[in-house]
Amino acid sequence: MTGVIIREMHESDIPEVLEIERMSFTTPWSEAVFYNEIYRPFSITRVAFAGEKLVGYICANQIIDEGHILNLAVHPDYRRRSIASTLVEGILKELKDCECRVLYLEVRISNHAARKLYEGFGFKVVGIRKCYYVSPIEDAVIMMLEM
Repeated sequence: MTGVIIREMHESDIPEVLEIERMSFTTPWSEAVFYNEIYRPFSITRVAFAGEKLVGYICANQIIDEGHILNLAVHPDYRRRSIASTLVEGILKELKDCECRVLYLEVRISNHAARKLYEGFGFKVVGIRKCYYVSPIEDAVIMMLEM
């Protein structure tokens, strides 16, 4: 999708972010968690806009030379338009510029679309976290990208 603008997440974005979060996950993050991410040292929070509409977001962090993608979602009406890819690309560039050497994430074992997205960037499965997710209970696949 062309015309998507990515910028830092602000407090004023949280209501729209929460709406997407609740549509995307069975155990969504709370408002407090997003506020925490915005202000936490080493946190990277970005939002994607299509015109005036907030359509996606990503939260990641970096400690020394290791990064972690914590949360990524795109509004259901805007999926399959490369917005998630654009958000991931931006995080990868930022982390590389900060000399990050490895990036991790967890994803539901059944979330084939997300796994395919990350595999397209070169992430590899490096482990399983048993019963990591609740509602429903499900294992997480741990994925890693050497940068």
